[in-house]
Amino acid sequence: MAGSSIMESFFQRSLDDLIKGLRLQVTEYNFISKSLEEIKREIKSTDIQTKSIALEKLTYLNSVHSVDMIWASFHVVEVMSSTKFIHKKIGYLAASQSFNESTDVILLITNQLRKDLNSSNQFEAGLALECLAVIGNTDLARDLTPEIFTLLSSSKDFVRKKAVAVILRVFNKYPDAVRVSFKRLVENLESVNSDPTAAIGVFCELCSKDPRSYLPLAPEFYKILVDSKNNWVLIKVLKVFSKLAPLEPRLAKRIVDPIGEHMKRTSSKSLMFECIRTVVTCLTDYEVILKLAVEKIRDCFLSDNDDDPNLKYLGLQVLSILGSKQHLLAVVENKEFVIKSLSDLDPNIKFESLRLVMEMVSEGNVAEITHYLVGAALKSDPEFCNEILGSILTTCSRNVYEVIVDFDWYVSLLGDISRNPHCQKGEEIERQLVDICLRVAEVRPEIVRVSRDLLIDPALLSNPYMHRILRAAAWVSGEHIELSRNPFELMEALLQPRTNLLPPLVRAVYIHSAFKVLVFCLYSYLAPKEVISTSVGDLAPEESAEASEQEASFSEGDEYFDPRMKRLGEGHTRDRNIENGQASSSASLENDPFTHESIFNMLNMIKMALGPLSGSDEVEVQERASNVLGLIDLMEQELPGLLVREGSLRGEEFQGVKFLDLLQNAFSKELGPVSLSAQQRVPVPEGLLLKENLSKLETVCGDINLTPSSSFSLGSVLFVEKHNSQQTEKESDPSSESTSLLSEHRKRHGLYYLSADKNGSGSNDYPPVNELSNAIDSAQDLLRLPGQSVDSKKKSTTKRRPVVVRLDDGEEATVSGVQKPKDSKDNMLSGAVRDILLGDETKRMSSQSMPSNTGKRNGKEVSLDTGHVPQSKEKGEIENPSTSISHHGKERRRRSKKKDGEESSQKERQKSHRQGRSKTRQTAEIQSPVIPDFLL
Repeated sequence: MAGSSIMESFFQRSLDDLIKGLRLQVTEYNFISKSLEEIKREIKSTDIQTKSIALEKLTYLNSVHSVDMIWASFHVVEVMSSTKFIHKKIGYLAASQSFNESTDVILLITNQLRKDLNSSNQFEAGLALECLAVIGNTDLARDLTPEIFTLLSSSKDFVRKKAVAVILRVFNKYPDAVRVSFKRLVENLESVNSDPTAAIGVFCELCSKDPRSYLPLAPEFYKILVDSKNNWVLIKVLKVFSKLAPLEPRLAKRIVDPIGEHMKRTSSKSLMFECIRTVVTCLTDYEVILKLAVEKIRDCFLSDNDDDPNLKYLGLQVLSILGSKQHLLAVVENKEFVIKSLSDLDPNIKFESLRLVMEMVSEGNVAEITHYLVGAALKSDPEFCNEILGSILTTCSRNVYEVIVDFDWYVSLLGDISRNPHCQKGEEIERQLVDICLRVAEVRPEIVRVSRDLLIDPALLSNPYMHRILRAAAWVSGEHIELSRNPFELMEALLQPRTNLLPPLVRAVYIHSAFKVLVFCLYSYLAPKEVISTSVGDLAPEESAEASEQEASFSEGDEYFDPRMKRLGEGHTRDRNIENGQASSSASLENDPFTHESIFNMLNMIKMALGPLSGSDEVEVQERASNVLGLIDLMEQELPGLLVREGSLRGEEFQGVKFLDLLQNAFSKELGPVSLSAQQRVPVPEGLLLKENLSKLETVCGDINLTPSSSFSLGSVLFVEKHNSQQTEKESDPSSESTSLLSEHRKRHGLYYLSADKNGSGSNDYPPVNELSNAIDSAQDLLRLPGQSVDSKKKSTTKRRPVVVRLDDGEEATVSGVQKPKDSKDNMLSGAVRDILLGDETKRMSSQSMPSNTGKRNGKEVSLDTGHVPQSKEKGEIENPSTSISHHGKERRRRSKKKDGEESSQKERQKSHRQGRSKTRQTAEIQSPVIPDFLL
């Protein structure tokens, strides 16, 4: 048997042979499969040498080729238990690489780890510590805490540093280990003879989770900040202070001078960057050091003489932090470098500079900045181009377009962005076009003009990223057709043959907009003069008030349309009310664009374009096309002369006009944005259970009846009892029926309609509209970007901001404001640390690490007296980790007693205090730690 093992070991291929064989293979799969079969046979050998070499090869295949090695877990344990260090090393490496917290055999290595941790060979102890840092679970952390505690004070630096490093995982997995090992960890931090590198790294990680618990250790950190010459240690200490300083202003004031000295003295760029980042993160209230930091940013990171892209990126990143802290002046001082970085070859630098440029955007410079960025986007690669366009759209729409004063300019800008060949922001542009159209009434003529330019360009139909934008343009054009200069041109654009390139949903919007244009043109041609030329003075009082409100919603120079005309434009007489004092004039029939020939040609074009679509497989397209063709058929039956080339229907009375009036009344009602919380504002009727069956819907909605079939209706519109009581009056005037329905709906659900008055306040519960901001632009006078405004003729810094309807102010919770709940183990760890540092009586930490080594409270010196296991404790004496701290606490309380008669009562009070604190620790808020005396 022994001879067989020797022969196996003699002819066994080593790891070098395996690697050489892999490199010679064209296809590695077959070779790896054969090697695995060989490894599975060798790893079962009783010879530890053969087993360890097989495990070594398996570990290599697992790390390089992701070969599964879970099946060899027990063999890993066997190799770990070898007495030879070279075999033990292979076993520990395999365990670190393949084991995890849920591995079954991990329970078998507890004693082996304990044995190696207590070994006199520092390298064996190092192997065990490294493995524990990777695979340590709650059970291992609990069982091996005494051994880790002992190694924290080892005389061998190699072992002590590894023990300090592994204590972080032990704390995370078993928070009660803090009560045993925390004092030793603090001693490694403040010891003069030991290197605090590992300890400060552990505290840096601990402070990132709950910095408030470690505020009493500020004296120790301050001593390292002042005395240490190790740049790496100083960087870690600065990271700690960046977490602690915002919690205590006196600490921030204390560290200003040491950080300033490091900035002046150091030549290390890494330490300089960390000092600057600490300043711009938590010391921005101190002008002297802030100015020094800005100067160092410019000299060390933003210098044109240094071509290192890493330094440029770090400098821009620090400026971004300053910009977010409302210190735009520092950003503006380096604006030339920021703008130049937009054309840098490094994509990270370009993205960071773009974020900085967007931080400088304000009402005064938005036109110049966006003009420059749009030009830069044309010269950039597609990825960065869309990053620029997305930043422009996001910044300009921020907080309901708070930086936009000239909406005509911004709508034109959206049109220019849409024509960018690399633009892929169609969804966002679509949303903003519709949103602005709904919110800002004054800009609708410009939106209609921009939409017309997009729709008549057939080249845009082949760009898939333009389809969403074209859908918005079609909807705007149809919804506000009365603002269009040439409805027939718009109809041709909506029905052009290349629209078959559009997706069905977009094409359905095109057809529905064509339906609105058709109704507008037919009504403008057929409506009698007395219907469309009624003046405001002849209206009913409520209609006259509505007209005044609509007139007030238009800016100077815009057309005002009589509400009785239902926003139809000029119609037969095309009356205009020009606010600059000119007399109104009537267009003659000869100059009227709505002639019999134009209507005839338009109807033929519609029938030719939509006829094939009435049989489309797409339900939405088929239904909308059928609606348009159905209207034409109805009008043909009512008006046979309408489809005759030579004919005239002027001045005659037709029943079909009443139906057109009904449709136009429906289309003329203005749409508005809906609050995001609209559904939540609907009161739930008493006794209604929303999640149950709706069989009792009739009982709940008993006051709502269906529309009689003898009257006109829009789809499945429902009448209320009030309408039924007025049925006779409405039958005599069908044209007012839809208006009454919508008015009643507005009355019942007015909470979700836009306000109609000039100031946007109305009688609804919407928040008031945003007014022109009076904020001072700190960067306006300093920033001089190249280029001019996108439209210098329209740009005016003194232009009145139009009314912008705002909804949902303060109703949306920001994601950044939502705090992620801490893990239960993190809470336990923080609670244990506070108990150790503050003690049962919430004592202060002393300032032993300061030059005076002591602090004073009430005239008495206070030393670093925390509840830890004393150094004199030996590893054999530690049986229960939870009792060691208790023992030290008793010793401290025993020293503080003055009279023997008070000893028992004081113990009872302290015991009850500890019990009450342990019950309320998880539910109470984090107690603010006592500030060290050196800050007072």
